[in-house]
Amino acid sequence: MAAAAVLLVGGRSTRMGHSKAELTWHGQSFADRIARVLLRATGGPLVVVAAPGQPLPPLPPAAQVVTDEREGRGPLEGIAAGLRALPGDAVAYVSSTDVPLLHPALVRHVITAVEADVDIAVCETESRFHPLAGAYRATVLPAVESLLEDDRLRPRELFGRVQTRVLDAEVLLADPSVSRLDPSLSSLMNLNDPADYERAHSLELPELPVETFGTLRENGRGSTSVRAATLGALARTVGITLDEHVVAALNGDQITNDGAAPLVAGDEIAFFSADGGG
Repeated sequence: MAAAAVLLVGGRSTRMGHSKAELTWHGQSFADRIARVLLRATGGPLVVVAAPGQPLPPLPPAAQVVTDEREGRGPLEGIAAGLRALPGDAVAYVSSTDVPLLHPALVRHVITAVEADVDIAVCETESRFHPLAGAYRATVLPAVESLLEDDRLRPRELFGRVQTRVLDAEVLLADPSVSRLDPSLSSLMNLNDPADYERAHSLELPELPVETFGTLRENGRGSTSVRAATLGALARTVGITLDEHVVAALNGDQITNDGAAPLVAGDEIAFFSADGGG
């Protein structure tokens, strides 16, 4: 199984009144943030599905952008476009672009739920499916295309045609990582209108531990904790400039100086001089 991701950004956003892909989450576009969260969770490949001619904000270099074959036909059209661009052995987490609280732990859990006898694993809360919070084998593409050919556009019909595993809240929270890092299942919170957007922005960002080492610590910086949505914002808060000389270790294993790297609950960040022996 090759983990992958598909991000659908081409919705009409009629209730929001503005392209959700271009809305910002603490200074970063929704599309860029969610794309990067998906890459953190899967390692890629990542396919971003847009409407024909749709302007997009900057995206991570690893993102492959494709377009719907026919516009305005709902998520199944986007799922088909995304799956066509992936290897045949891929299992792809499919996400909408209006979930800025998406956590990599939930993405990983959903992907691993696609076991040998499962074609799709889809989240369900309060008796409602979340087709854009599900993992799909690339091999379900013919079933998706068959539904599209018949103008049957409801994802629920796809779930009835292939082996589908439903992940309700109890199942999701049985995963220790999900229950610890996303206990409210905020990963599934869609922002559909301006009121949702405003409420989400009123939520407090997680407090993340920060350590500095080597010359950075010698310059008076030590251990602290910071609330920030991106690595760049966190670095600025503690007075650090990310460049070729200063990098961060994210959770002890990912070394980066990319200020756009998204931060989520549970992250631990350490800054050190890249050319000063730590």
